[in-house]
Amino acid sequence: MLDLHCHMLPGIDDGAPDLETSLAMARIAFDDGIRTVACTPHIYPGMYENTAPGIRAAIADLQARLDDAGIELKLVEGADVHLDTDLAGAIGADRVPTIAGSRYLLLEPPHHVAPPGFEQRVFELMTAGITPVITHPERLSWVEDHYELFMRLVERGAWMQVTAGALTGRHGRRPKYWGEKFVGEGKTHLIATDAHDIRRRPPLLAEGREAAARLIGEDEATHLVVTRPAGMVANQPANLLPSLPSRQIAQGRAGFWQRVRGVA
Repeated sequence: MLDLHCHMLPGIDDGAPDLETSLAMARIAFDDGIRTVACTPHIYPGMYENTAPGIRAAIADLQARLDDAGIELKLVEGADVHLDTDLAGAIGADRVPTIAGSRYLLLEPPHHVAPPGFEQRVFELMTAGITPVITHPERLSWVEDHYELFMRLVERGAWMQVTAGALTGRHGRRPKYWGEKFVGEGKTHLIATDAHDIRRRPPLLAEGREAAARLIGEDEATHLVVTRPAGMVANQPANLLPSLPSRQIAQGRAGFWQRVRGVA
């Protein structure tokens, strides 16, 4: 599996505070079946002033430490990027990294407020040849009133990334509901751990894959953690990767499992 959203780099944001934690996170990820990790620290002007060169240097150092420790994870670059002006220009100037240098960018919306002009700014990135991957929409406090906005973004070509732990209840009942809705309705392109530590938010992806398989089947669950993430790292165009399941098929499977669990 590939985990393309993980805060494993030590001391660079609110993720792993030190090398010991980074190594422990790497061991957990490897034991879980993850073989490639995108190190995606926050880029948040005024709070986390990370840059592409600095992130690459931190990845090179951590990769060397993993190799020395015999932990067979491959690290690739990325960032969990907050909205800012001229993101396309920052990418072109090599200030903001995409996933493994590809056309795919992790874009983190504000957690508590729907940003004005969000839809238009996503489309501007797409016009510049970037595929925005909206991170953890299921955990945003404003998703209830803006779910259709995310559906429009998907229809226009933006991607959605749901948190593996949200599907298993690690983030509470509300994110679990919305995570299952995004996945169950066939509007999720990949799941990732968004791991920050070894206890509260560990790098566990397999449990999310299993939860997704109960909603939309084994094949699509594999696309969420293997096929599409591998295509992103290889910079394959979105239209050459597996398309999302049809809404009817996805809803049917999701409804079946909700009835089994007594939800519907």
